[in-house]
Amino acid sequence: MQHMTVFTSTLGGLLIGLGSAGILVAQRRIAGVSGIAGGLLALRAGDIGWRALFLVGLVLGGVIGAFVLPAQLSMRGTLSMPWLVASGLLVGFGTRLGGGCTSGHGVCGLGRLSKRSMIATPTFMFTAGVVVFVVRHLLGVH
Repeated sequence: MQHMTVFTSTLGGLLIGLGSAGILVAQRRIAGVSGIAGGLLALRAGDIGWRALFLVGLVLGGVIGAFVLPAQLSMRGTLSMPWLVASGLLVGFGTRLGGGCTSGHGVCGLGRLSKRSMIATPTFMFTAGVVVFVVRHLLGVH
């Protein structure tokens, strides 16, 4: 995050907003990544294509961004693969427990003034802060 600027932050916010609005207009659904990914597991006919394209777009966006703006998307300082896998599993568990993820609650839910999202989003952020503190300062993992 050393290279974050007002321009890149604004551009990122606009792209997230456009993507969320696009899903809402085109599919009449909230752009919650965990719900979109989880919907692929249900394998309902006519529902797979847009979900798969959405997730492929997320990955391609990261890949393209890594080539276009490598300094902003550096993996330097990333923890080991076991930590990343464990983190991903815990995030998945948390999205099920919280009934959604930060994209669904934090971007779309807050924008719709959802009371549930107004509780869930600060809870996610507080929990993330506690986890970072514990892992970095109490466990000494860097």
